[in-house]
Amino acid sequence: MSRILLIEDHERLAQLIRKGLVAAGIAVDVSNRMDAAWAAVQQMPYQGLVLDRGLPDGDGLQLLQKLRRAGFLVPCLVLTARDALHDRVEGLDAGADDYLPKPFAMDEMVARVRALLRRPAEVRPLDPTLGDLALHSAAGLLCCGEEKVTLPPAELHIMLLLMRRPEEVVRRSALEAAAWGLSEAVTPNALDVALHRIRRKLLAIGSRQRIVNIRGLGYAIRQDGPVQ
Repeated sequence: MSRILLIEDHERLAQLIRKGLVAAGIAVDVSNRMDAAWAAVQQMPYQGLVLDRGLPDGDGLQLLQKLRRAGFLVPCLVLTARDALHDRVEGLDAGADDYLPKPFAMDEMVARVRALLRRPAEVRPLDPTLGDLALHSAAGLLCCGEEKVTLPPAELHIMLLLMRRPEEVVRRSALEAAAWGLSEAVTPNALDVALHRIRRKLLAIGSRQRIVNIRGLGYAIRQDGPVQ
């Protein structure tokens, strides 16, 4: 399932958009400020963004420009009440892939998001490789040489985050957000269960990569590290 980040400060509108997208089979996390959205994209490998321009802490295009400069190439649909030609041009120049003025029909918004998510893979971040591992997110496969294993969505997102930040210590909260989103309740041991399953799969495919518990800090993926 594709997951997007909706950045919209109008609570009722945000929930309506989220409801429409979830009904279309798209998972949605919601942020209402640019700083919260910036933190969210560090934790979660989103496939798309829906971004309002009028946010409490600034123009959403400032966030989009910051994301593009940092190398985040995920497709972005900008929502705004500003409908003048120069506003649309400004949004596209800032890195938007599509621009939808308010008010809009929900069906059209959902259709535009679906179209963005169908964009060719080259406009999105590449699947990571690390040592003897390669992760193919579209197929949900973790590969080591000729060996491969299927990862369900939560495990896939955990591995995406760890492999994109090799040797770094990733906090438990960041892994939970990557696996289950920012809006879903997570049981206390859900991450432990998911990590246990991933570790078994790494061994099963013969990888030398290990997920290491850095006590009190978080987790890291390292070659031949001890399993804890």
